[in-house]
Amino acid sequence: MAALADFEKARPEPIEEYERLCELVRPLLPPGALLEPGTTFGPLVGRGQGRFGQLVSPYPWWLLARREALVKLQAEGLRGFEGCHTEVRFRQRNSPELLELQILPMGRLHRDCLPHYQLPCSRCGRGRIPLPDDLLVDATTLQRDLDLFRLEDFSTVIVCTERFADACQHLGLDGVAFKPLPSKKSR
Repeated sequence: MAALADFEKARPEPIEEYERLCELVRPLLPPGALLEPGTTFGPLVGRGQGRFGQLVSPYPWWLLARREALVKLQAEGLRGFEGCHTEVRFRQRNSPELLELQILPMGRLHRDCLPHYQLPCSRCGRGRIPLPDDLLVDATTLQRDLDLFRLEDFSTVIVCTERFADACQHLGLDGVAFKPLPSKKSR
């Protein structure tokens, strides 16, 4: 049986212990969610100051939205994300309510953009390949039901559909920039 302390601090353990803890947590995650070494749980906690756009990306792998922006995006029928409570505290009045977007994995990079392609570890899912400068998505790994997603093999990369980018532009949502990402079918 695991105790809360087993999950609170990273520590070197045999891979079997990592796998045991993963199996305890997996039923609490949404289907398809990635559970990699170093995964953190719970709300984003911290302090915020200054002006925030409707969408906020403090790090490339983290996307937050003001509540009103999330409501607008969901009203457009966009799929693949939901807002999660944060504990970001502000000193200023009229501070925004920021929600962290839970973004599920879908899709992989195409082998043509990966130097010295190696399969990730079969046990923990981690690979040793640096993120290429020029990304190319493998079109055969994409489904049509998500408008916002992370790549399965590079979970720090957030990808959206043209439909998502168009909706953000149409709604006047600021705070992030969109860059086209080419795709190619694998053979």
